[in-house]
Amino acid sequence: MRLDKIIARSRIVDLRSLDLEGALQELLDVCVEKFTDLKPEALLKGLLAREGTMTTYLGFGVALPHVRVKMSRRYVLAIGRSRVGIRHDGALADERVHLIVMLIAGDRARDYLQVLASIARQVKDKELVDNLVNAADLDSLYERLIGGFGGLRAVDAQQNRVNRLMFREAERVARGSDCSAIMVFGDTFIGGVQAGMLRSTLKTILVSRLALEVSADDKGFSETIQVRSFSNARLAQLRSGMLVALTRGIVTFNERICCLGGITASNQFDTLVVVDIEREFQTLLTGSTADLLPADVKPEVLERVIAVATELAVEGREGRPVGCLFVVGDNEKVGAMSKPLVLNPFFGYKQEERNILNPFMDETVKEFSSIDGAFIIRGDGVVESAGSLIQASDSTHELPSGLGSRHAAAAAISVMTNCISIVVSSSTSQVTLFRRGVMLPLTEKRR
Repeated sequence: MRLDKIIARSRIVDLRSLDLEGALQELLDVCVEKFTDLKPEALLKGLLAREGTMTTYLGFGVALPHVRVKMSRRYVLAIGRSRVGIRHDGALADERVHLIVMLIAGDRARDYLQVLASIARQVKDKELVDNLVNAADLDSLYERLIGGFGGLRAVDAQQNRVNRLMFREAERVARGSDCSAIMVFGDTFIGGVQAGMLRSTLKTILVSRLALEVSADDKGFSETIQVRSFSNARLAQLRSGMLVALTRGIVTFNERICCLGGITASNQFDTLVVVDIEREFQTLLTGSTADLLPADVKPEVLERVIAVATELAVEGREGRPVGCLFVVGDNEKVGAMSKPLVLNPFFGYKQEERNILNPFMDETVKEFSSIDGAFIIRGDGVVESAGSLIQASDSTHELPSGLGSRHAAAAAISVMTNCISIVVSSSTSQVTLFRRGVMLPLTEKRR
């Protein structure tokens, strides 16, 4: 959903309190002014209880407290700014919270975790957060929130003669080669590409590392796909972007796509490629897109796992590369073919709290990535365990030389069960997907 649709000017305030409880009370007060059926005492208790279970501090001076309650409306959002800063137990000793985004969700809101994740992605952009905190007044803050949460932050692509020519030629090539869509790689431009700048009667798909929202009334890209890449090479996100498009049903395996991009942050289109999806993924596909994605695995779960794996490949932990394995789907069979190497760190937590779609799980998963063994994840995103030993063997597929036991386990479990496994290599930081024993590198090796 478009986040700007749940932002109201009346629920944006400058906070006076210096502690989290007082700040939450101020935000609840402005919510109750509009929605008198809300119970502020119960909400405050629930918000603080959530903080006691898992911190809602996201970094960059932003906290995202949230709670679910029984109410008729889906969401109530209140935002508070503190120039002085608020003490928060989840922040480092010298850090203060300057922006609190408080979300109250109805118990029947089905996209609750997705909305949380979308807000979290937006406020992890330090430039956006700084612009919000430094806004001259609350009206300016509101306008910047609408712009940022509405997906309007991307700057205009430099519309020089070469870029206009390249896009026109992409349209001609797409039509001449029977392509069903044009895929534009937005990271070619610093800050991304503004949707309305590259218009076409053909379906256009934007691939970008930025978290952009698209609604039906936008006059720009038909779809947006968020994929991160640690490479500045041309079209480095192509395979991951295509995979996400397939699992979402944006494209099908028998289509052809025209891709347009350039070197990251060069502000210049310089590469035009026509991709036959069936050839690109022929080793994985046996007849339909559904065959690529296990029946019990939600597309957004696979996207999130790929994102976390790529972030681990880029960042490592404490400056060191890490290797890890994620097994997604067919939970019962996978569980029967695995055993714990350590006490399960996710045992005893509510399913919502240990769902990979929950943005507050990112750091938890990354922290446990140093444990030997695999993450076992259900198709709906619930992380069942970490540090699990995969006990599956496969003698029918040969892996390229140089791959170790983690890749062998990933290949074997993908053969023995109807799952997808994803590996981050500790030696090369390459991210590789396995389906039915067949490997698909999603990122290039790091030298």
